Amino acid sequence: MRAVWSFWSKPYQARKGRTWREPHHHLLAWGLSLRQARKHYPDTMLVTDKAGKALLIDQLGLDFKHVSTELDALRDVDIGWWALGKVYAYSLQDRPFIHLDTDVFLWKPLPSSVAQSPVFAQSPEFHPGVGPDCPPAKVEAAFAKYDLELPREWEWSRSLGESSFREENCGILGGQRHDFLRYYAQLALRMVRDPIHVPAWRELPNKDGYNMMVEQFLLSACLDYHRIHPQSPYRDVRVGYLLPNWADAFDSSKVAQVGYTHLLGDSKADGAVMQRLERRMQSEDRNFYRHCLWLGQRLAGA
Repeated sequence: MRAVWSFWSKPYQARKGRTWREPHHHLLAWGLSLRQARKHYPDTMLVTDKAGKALLIDQLGLDFKHVSTELDALRDVDIGWWALGKVYAYSLQDRPFIHLDTDVFLWKPLPSSVAQSPVFAQSPEFHPGVGPDCPPAKVEAAFAKYDLELPREWEWSRSLGESSFREENCGILGGQRHDFLRYYAQLALRMVRDPIHVPAWRELPNKDGYNMMVEQFLLSACLDYHRIHPQSPYRDVRVGYLLPNWADAFDSSKVAQVGYTHLLGDSKADGAVMQRLERRMQSEDRNFYRHCLWLGQRLAGA
């Protein structure tokens, strides 16, 4: 199984999405995430752009087996779509893979029951799905205003009238059915990038919450729709989870049991958490730690 990371440099430079306490913490996390996952999955790949390659490969010195600058294709995309670099990376995969967020550390390999799943994710998330103010409804209203169609999987899922909607948390995402994941990712990319959809997205200028709609909710909708569609080539695709519940990601005993850390939300800006990250990398590789401090200072002054 190939281990994949993605880094679209433009949102990072603009501090879109969750940001790190200091620049060197971001660099330390890259080193630790790669170092740990490579022990279990030595076939590693970075999907980035030219500026990202310059930072992570040329300056930081990370050693990936494969490096792609395909994310240069996103040069003209609204940087508010900070998750789109991940989705683009999913769309490129041609073999079983695991994509890891930069703030994810694998202390153990995935359990075989998870790794052999057609699709796997970190955990399911459930959110209130009724009323005009829920994120899916706002997307639907914006598209309806311009008489635009949403993906059939989205429309089918929402037509069920459920009181909540499910997302797949993509701290990790992958599986054996890379063809299905490529299909879903290409669908998500079209949903954002199709020129005909531009007026609808202008109705929603703050894209932060809608990143999760495109990356995580659409994935759930695709999984559920194709599972029951009698003619779908993806009818046998099921999702497995490393953690069966969203709350498990915050339970230290449960994440320790599976050997998994995901620095969720604002933990990347928490001083105590970042001190632990620093101590870990000091013990792992003092030279790399010092290099991150030096490079982080240069980036902070740029």
